[in-house]
Amino acid sequence: MSLHYNQSYSKEEIANMLKLVYECVECGMYSVSRNVNRQENIDFINEYNIRSEKIESILNNLTVDDFCHTLQNTKAGYEYEKLYVFVPQVELFEADGVAIKVDIYIKTNIMNTSKGNRMVVISFHKRNKPIQYAFR
Repeated sequence: MSLHYNQSYSKEEIANMLKLVYECVECGMYSVSRNVNRQENIDFINEYNIRSEKIESILNNLTVDDFCHTLQNTKAGYEYEKLYVFVPQVELFEADGVAIKVDIYIKTNIMNTSKGNRMVVISFHKRNKPIQYAFR
């Protein structure tokens, strides 16, 4: 695991962070990055025909046990941001209707704005690298 990954959290700290995730989803104060730098997100969502209701369900069902680590944002101008990584295993459906279990790599950032908290889901795609869960 990278030295830049931080797993030094209690279950209570991650549970409190997840409350923010759930609140952002409930209030519609979230978005999944789908820009030119996030083609992997776009391809994944299209491959499994994942609609916004399913994305919301996946985010609302994240648990403390799905937490892997945090890392500092490395993008210029955003180095102060802490990104949270979760990898839930979710049942999705292939184009032919066959259900499969997929490990989804979810990297989030919650920002405090003048209108309240807002979450950006930076990564939302199949897990593409080894991970270590913090509490499993």
